Amino acid sequence: MAKKLTSLNDLGGFVFSTNKDFEFDADESTDETPEAGKQRLEAHLDKKNRGGKVATVIKGFEGSEDDLKALGKLLKTKCGVGGAAKDGEIIIQGNFRDKVMEILKAEGYNVKRVGG
Repeated sequence: MAKKLTSLNDLGGFVFSTNKDFEFDADESTDETPEAGKQRLEAHLDKKNRGGKVATVIKGFEGSEDDLKALGKLLKTKCGVGGAAKDGEIIIQGNFRDKVMEILKAEGYNVKRVGG
């Protein structure tokens, strides 16, 4: 069964035009990553939707997806665990909030502990 389109967002950002004079401006602006000292990150512990397992979630990263993945890789390597980096969040498997906060502070980031 085909998916029902309810809005233009369901098209994935692609819109068809019947205008012959339409010019598509591919405004490919790259996200500039602010320096570490200007970013405010939040360190959360999360158990929801993880089968009862705990994960450390870093939220609030601003910048390019490549820089987010590089920071995620650094944290995963230093903690010796797996995880993911996407949608402005870094997820580290396990309760490593204090260690992750120390690593981020050593890198120059402003980190705030959120929750318990």
